[in-house]
Amino acid sequence: MKLVVTGSIAYDYLMSFPGKFTEHFLPEHMNRVSLSFLVDTMDKRRGGCAPNIAYTLALLGERPLLMATAGQDFGEYRQWLESAGVDTMHVKQIDGKFCASFFCSTDADNNQIASFYTGAMADAGQLSFRDLHGCGLAIISPNDPGAMVQYADECRALSIRYIFDPGQQCARMSGDELRDGVTGAAVVIVNDYELELLRQKTGLGEEEILAVAETLIVTRGEDGSSVIGRGGRTDVPAVTPHRVVDPTGVGDAYRGGLMKGLALGLPYDVCARFGSVAATYALEHLGGQSHAYTWDAFRKRYEEHFGSLVLDSQR
Repeated sequence: MKLVVTGSIAYDYLMSFPGKFTEHFLPEHMNRVSLSFLVDTMDKRRGGCAPNIAYTLALLGERPLLMATAGQDFGEYRQWLESAGVDTMHVKQIDGKFCASFFCSTDADNNQIASFYTGAMADAGQLSFRDLHGCGLAIISPNDPGAMVQYADECRALSIRYIFDPGQQCARMSGDELRDGVTGAAVVIVNDYELELLRQKTGLGEEEILAVAETLIVTRGEDGSSVIGRGGRTDVPAVTPHRVVDPTGVGDAYRGGLMKGLALGLPYDVCARFGSVAATYALEHLGGQSHAYTWDAFRKRYEEHFGSLVLDSQR
């Protein structure tokens, strides 16, 4: 099955603040906030939702096709992704622009304050699923909002199963844009905060989402995730990490694990367990692409937490 990953390509600038952000917010002055946090460390990492998801899929033995726009500074990043097993044939470099950039500070409680510079991501609408052949499953992850709507329209027109993952763009997209992305999706995936934003903007609660999409998956950080379908709900626990280093890219890793399970034709609850295992590997390292593992190591960790994994070829 050809897996297509769309979304932002970015460089992550990850900073660490030794205190707690919440201690510096003054309730009586919330109408005028002026804060500067002195950080202890800064790392520049390869990032963006789409490469993070694709990287996890590559670790799990797939060769995902990355469809996204990047800046003139993408050359080394492209080579690295190709060496990791990601197909970048459909990544378009935009002259005169740089890759999108993610500036994120994380405090002692793993709270994050971030800003995102659009850069070449703004040109994502230049790409089209009509230029691809044989796509079995796609994910529409955070990207230029207009491109996300376009991709959803194209997937429906071309009968491509897709995962709609609005993520951080829930804050930017209109209710109509979000509703358009949800309608016809095989899976809608959001975290619990994004679900509330989606509900406020579209008026769609869980039942209304399931009236227009097949499955809703809600991630809840250390509390795991919930797979909600028309036949009921299954809660899947998170996998306890060996250590907590950085939450950046954890959600993307979850989505990569989820897609691998779907590519194998596994039930949704097993796919969500794949997501939990993949997410924990990312949580244990700095950035969304600093970790590595083999399929055998992944499977062993899965079975340590969830029991025996039986694939179709073993049945």
